[in-house]
Amino acid sequence: MIISCSALRLYSTAAVSQRQRFRLKRLMEGVSLWLAVMLMLFVHPLYADANEADNVGQLHFVDGQGQWQEPALVLDSEFDIQVSGLIADSRLLRSFRNTSNQWREGVFVFPLPEKASVYGLTMKVGERTIEGKVQPKETARKTYEKAKQAGQHAANVEQQRPNLFTARVANIPPGETVSVELKYQQPVQYQAGVFELTVPTTLTPRYMPGRPVSKAPDQWQGGWALPTTEVPDASAISPFTVNPTDVATDSHRASIELVIDSGLPLESVSSPSHRLASRQDGQTFSVSPEGGEILMNRDFVVRWRPVAGLEPSAAVFHQSWQGEDYLMAMLVPGDNGSMVLPRDLVFVIDTSGSMAGESIRQARSALQAGLDTLTPRDRFNVIQFNSQTHSLFMQPEVATGNNLARARQYVDRLRADGGTEMASALSRALDSGVQTEAGARVRQVIFITDGAVGNEAALFRQIREQLGSQRLFTVAIGSAPNRHFMREAARWGRGTYTAIQSPSDVDGPLQALFSAMESPVLTDIRVNWPGQETGREAFPARPGDLFQGEPLIHVVRGVPAMGELKVSGRLPGGQDWNRTLDLQQAASATGLHRHWAREKIDSLEDEAKVAGREPDRAGITGLAVKHGLMSAYTSFVAVDSTPARSTETPMVSDNLPTLLPAGSQAGMLRYPQTATSAPLLIALGVVGLMFCLALVLLQRRAFA
Repeated sequence: MIISCSALRLYSTAAVSQRQRFRLKRLMEGVSLWLAVMLMLFVHPLYADANEADNVGQLHFVDGQGQWQEPALVLDSEFDIQVSGLIADSRLLRSFRNTSNQWREGVFVFPLPEKASVYGLTMKVGERTIEGKVQPKETARKTYEKAKQAGQHAANVEQQRPNLFTARVANIPPGETVSVELKYQQPVQYQAGVFELTVPTTLTPRYMPGRPVSKAPDQWQGGWALPTTEVPDASAISPFTVNPTDVATDSHRASIELVIDSGLPLESVSSPSHRLASRQDGQTFSVSPEGGEILMNRDFVVRWRPVAGLEPSAAVFHQSWQGEDYLMAMLVPGDNGSMVLPRDLVFVIDTSGSMAGESIRQARSALQAGLDTLTPRDRFNVIQFNSQTHSLFMQPEVATGNNLARARQYVDRLRADGGTEMASALSRALDSGVQTEAGARVRQVIFITDGAVGNEAALFRQIREQLGSQRLFTVAIGSAPNRHFMREAARWGRGTYTAIQSPSDVDGPLQALFSAMESPVLTDIRVNWPGQETGREAFPARPGDLFQGEPLIHVVRGVPAMGELKVSGRLPGGQDWNRTLDLQQAASATGLHRHWAREKIDSLEDEAKVAGREPDRAGITGLAVKHGLMSAYTSFVAVDSTPARSTETPMVSDNLPTLLPAGSQAGMLRYPQTATSAPLLIALGVVGLMFCLALVLLQRRAFA
């Protein structure tokens, strides 16, 4: 009986314990359910906020205190361009209109032609005009900062790359406009019987290789990229890139007026980028975009062709400036029946994220057109690169029907994504492991890319070191490629540069390129100006080989317009070639001294790159100041002597964005960081921690 009672009590206790555990389990399930409901209610607004911040909508700028600011500055641009012979002289007016009730500073990073020589700056405030001056870059910065802090109207323009500049305009009054006028000149391009002029309006965001550096950006930087070990000025060359809908409806528009007086009757004037409205007066054409203003989201390109049979074969221009003579000569060798040699042809195509959209379609079309030029005597390979490099074959293979079919399928499957690690692709292309007999084959590399990289100088050094006897040809893709990189890479690679503006523009330029690549028209070129006067300097110092339709352009200082210019070279068959030009027939021209100075500066920088040392800073600065030019070491600055803003009144700085190049995908957008999903992630972490803590406490209570 006693045993039975004890057993009953134990059974009853066990049953109660089991019921308690069951109740606690149900309680834990209820608590878990309520925690899940609370999690949803708490996190949903944060998720909505974060998701809204990720969506493309109205752009908000952030001031120095981290406060959101509506877009305040409206940007207008006017281009007035006069073409005379081989020189285009441009006036660019940038207007910064302040639509807010606060004083503003505008900072705008913008492109110019890669061979632009900036020689004038004027600031306009109301009825007042302030002329800018060329100063050493550091001096100009200090002058601008001092005027900015003192409340004076001030403008500063400096060069980041040969084709990339930054404009700063301080103390723009509420509701008013401050304008900055730049004057620059550029050489007109001529190839295969066609003249071409490019007006850049935006830029493709550049890839910045290397590791981020710990040094914080200074006050002169404000881009989306941080400085890296390979691109220390990454922040200065990475303006935010936005959609046209992200800026005011009347902002980032440009008007362009172009007057062409080439000295020759013209057969046609056209543009691969825009529809044109043109008027003719004798041999002079006035050209502008049809419909007036254009969006600043693609380069404006104009081409003109002389009447058939009147294409220039030679031309000489002369200028006297400050008691010195400057001459420019252009010579176009004729087609002398090139010897076509079998080739090893390596196609390199950029498949990085910046090529997404229309660019990758253009690039695939260009590569397919290149494959069509191959013959069974040729060998070829296809290399594609983004964050990594891949090739179709281990080494160039014979252009058989089967190999070409494999290549076409390979190219059709290419898609754009990832970074732009160009160095590894260059290495593989320039060292593909196939040795060719001297003189038996022509080894050529065709590089198809938008050139959206920030480490140009390092890549130029790599091309020079690895090129050997090969030739590198570049094909620029997209509506706003990095033309400076493309043209300079081809120059260092002893090849030529070709730009593709749109799918409808592929056939003409590429046909001229592939025809020229079969063999050079002229090699071993020597240019002899008359006399041996002291101070005579001619550029380029060592002319490269000329390809079919490509002119030789030479500029010299210290030679009067007298006597004869003698040019000699060697034709593909080994025959000698000679021409003479009568300098007394030189046409009068302006701006030759600036063109000569730009070529001299470029030569000094090239010498430094080849020697692996810093350029002659003092020499370049002195040359730029003398000729009134902007350079890597000189800037323009303009300051109004009368203070306009009280030093007690605050001023907000706006880094104006550039527009996403037409045809690019939304993944290339670069917005200011005004909101992120950090609150969402923090909330998830906190709620998750509370949930785990509740479970632990309940389990301890259940089994205590």
